[in-house]
Amino acid sequence: MYLESIVLIRTLPCLAEPSKIIVVGQPDRSLTEVIPFLATLPGIIAFNPETYTLTFRRQPGFVTLNPESVYITQVRNTDEGLELLTALRDAINATWEQRHNLKPATKKKQAPHHLDIYALLPQTNCKQCGDATCLAFAVNLILHKRALEDCSPLQRDIAFTDRRATLKAML
Repeated sequence: MYLESIVLIRTLPCLAEPSKIIVVGQPDRSLTEVIPFLATLPGIIAFNPETYTLTFRRQPGFVTLNPESVYITQVRNTDEGLELLTALRDAINATWEQRHNLKPATKKKQAPHHLDIYALLPQTNCKQCGDATCLAFAVNLILHKRALEDCSPLQRDIAFTDRRATLKAML
């Protein structure tokens, strides 16, 4: 077992979702050793091996780990926050137990920027996807509120085949 507990040390207002909170937890030992193994799991959107900082998406919100603290965004209340901290502790322990089957991550990983995604879209602002602009669609792709399949021009026009493949790889 890697961790005995992650203690709730405070809550903060969630700016992205005003009716929710951010839960801040403190693990009972540094996460430095386990973070590179956690960074190999699916759903990781950012990892910095120099600072041992890791962010992954949860629905809704994000979880960010660094050696001495944990932040979980868009949490309904303190009770849910405590449940999430317990589940996170269990996931960290399970990953640590399987570390011999994993190759720790060593390279930096960053989430794609919405402007990088926008540059690959058709930029027709046709609204067929349901968004007002292709830029709004790019942001919603990152937030997982839209899927590439929602962009009709990207799907129909063979001129966008390479762009579509690149976007799939990015996302």
